[in-house]
Amino acid sequence: MVNSTHPEAPLGLTLSHIHHSYDMPAGSRLVLDDVSLDVEPGEFVALIGPSGCGKSTLLRLVAGLEAPDSGTLLAEGTPITEPHPSRIIMFQDPTLYPWRTVRGNISLGLDIRKEKDPEAIDAAIRLVGLEEFAAAWPHQLSGGMAQRVALARALINNPRLLLLDEPLGKLDSLTRLAMQTELYRLWNTQGFTALMVTHDVEEALLLATRVIIFSPRPARVIADISIAGTQPRNRDDPALQKLRSEILNQLEEAMH
Repeated sequence: MVNSTHPEAPLGLTLSHIHHSYDMPAGSRLVLDDVSLDVEPGEFVALIGPSGCGKSTLLRLVAGLEAPDSGTLLAEGTPITEPHPSRIIMFQDPTLYPWRTVRGNISLGLDIRKEKDPEAIDAAIRLVGLEEFAAAWPHQLSGGMAQRVALARALINNPRLLLLDEPLGKLDSLTRLAMQTELYRLWNTQGFTALMVTHDVEEALLLATRVIIFSPRPARVIADISIAGTQPRNRDDPALQKLRSEILNQLEEAMH
């Protein structure tokens, strides 16, 4: 359970020549087109690209919620064929159960597995700074607090890979800045690998060790950028601002 002293080893990924399509009323629609990507254990990789290009679909494949049409998905050399507790996905909507308190929502995974571990629940609540709200109901929480609950619910399982599908996308700007800091802190202390979809280029540059840029649908990798420098980063760093402009230019060129 949530343990910053002896965390589980982070998980590495290998994606090779992934193709995936969806059956639509007008016929099959290709979403991912020959996507290959290696993610080293402990990396924080951000996926950016035009809306609807297939980034979230890629996360679902890595989570084991869907299977690709072709290609191989490996977690430490083992094929990904189904969901696994070592790979936890967090969506944009925190999806809290309104009839469960903060504590009850965080303990959901343990309850499903019929595990009793009050200390792990307490540790998860402390990890995201919600000690004073453990007995609160979801309707009593702000958007940022609800996302903290969702983070704690994911982290109580000690994921080796955390998949983040625009987890901060619906937050107001000030709350989003605070949650970016929180997400970095949790990645830095808990030792998991992170794979995050975001449309915010600045967010990607602040948090990630690498940024992967996708083309419009069907998604293809058009750039793989390693972010130099130590973390946490300063959003006013001229080097980051220059890189932000370059990435935005690449995205704009890809749209034409």
